[in-house]
Amino acid sequence: MKPFSLRAVPMMAAIMLATGCSSLNPFASSAPKSAPLVDFKPTTQIVPVWEASIGKAGGYVFQPAVVGDSVYAAGHAGEVARFEKNGQAAWRARAGVDLSAGVGADGALAVVVTTDGKVVAYDAQTGTERWRTPIGAEVLAPPAVGGDVVVVRTSDHRLVALNARDGSRRWVHTRSNPPLALRSYAGVVIEGAVVLAGFPGGKLGVINLANGGAITELTVSAPRGATELERVADVAGTPVTTRREVCAVSYQGRAACFDAGNGNALWARDFSSSVGMDRDTRYAVITDDRDAVNALDVYSGASVWKQDGLARRGVTRPLLVGDNVVVGDAQGFVHVLARDTGAFAARDRADSSAIVAPPRAQGTGFVVQSLDGRITAYELR
Repeated sequence: MKPFSLRAVPMMAAIMLATGCSSLNPFASSAPKSAPLVDFKPTTQIVPVWEASIGKAGGYVFQPAVVGDSVYAAGHAGEVARFEKNGQAAWRARAGVDLSAGVGADGALAVVVTTDGKVVAYDAQTGTERWRTPIGAEVLAPPAVGGDVVVVRTSDHRLVALNARDGSRRWVHTRSNPPLALRSYAGVVIEGAVVLAGFPGGKLGVINLANGGAITELTVSAPRGATELERVADVAGTPVTTRREVCAVSYQGRAACFDAGNGNALWARDFSSSVGMDRDTRYAVITDDRDAVNALDVYSGASVWKQDGLARRGVTRPLLVGDNVVVGDAQGFVHVLARDTGAFAARDRADSSAIVAPPRAQGTGFVVQSLDGRITAYELR
């Protein structure tokens, strides 16, 4: 196994099963009855700072990108915008065609993908279109933008790298996949000289950013079961990293952390998640496929706490923000949990439509985008 080196890069994701199972599909009409919300005494203040609108998701998952004080967002009808810390739009642009995924941004470019398989890049400061490149494939995840490269993940799990300057194609990474896989809205992570991507079959790929070659594959979990459905064990969401570790969780599989220097497994726990995990220096936090939020010791994988009061509410991937854990749900609520205990700490309803895309961190707060396109920025105090 070849060594590789990583640093912390947040990234988020949402995943649904390709078979259309209602328990994993936030757009299904026959979902089980949600658990009622419990009363509690708030211990954290959740303060809406600003709100804006970008347009409905139209059956896709749109997640905003946060770069410093700026929030970049897009809607299905083709509008792309940059919002500042007061919620005012610094610019708005129209792609002229429907979009299929949220924004990837790095402060220089804001990049989106159209439903007809084109990647469109805008100047992040002015909103001027810089280039538009066809890739001939469906893309459901936000592009990853880093330095001079834009990497998009197609719905058939290919990675396509484009030159950030002019959109010209640099490389395509392909691999064999099992016959049944999750329909993934999770993107990829660019860090330094590598790209990290979770794949079907429980594999975490480490890809050379320069040429698209595979450096190594880490096994988060191995498929098991008698049928193809039972053997679905895809990595859910995007991996989370620090300078020393990389962690991921799979559906019907395991959660695992690896040494980022040599790829050796540090610990693994049986887990099933279709949305993913987050981590900090103390906890790995996972939303499992029963909508329970679980905290594990990041060094050993031992269970610390479990909050199962949000059963069947369509809970998003968790986000660690300071002393809190934040999740959204399918009824538009934002729930704040105490990081050390998992107890409910605060709650607010951001919208009447579902929050499917994970919350995105911004300073001491976070940003959410609902299916109806309402963007809400919060502070936690």
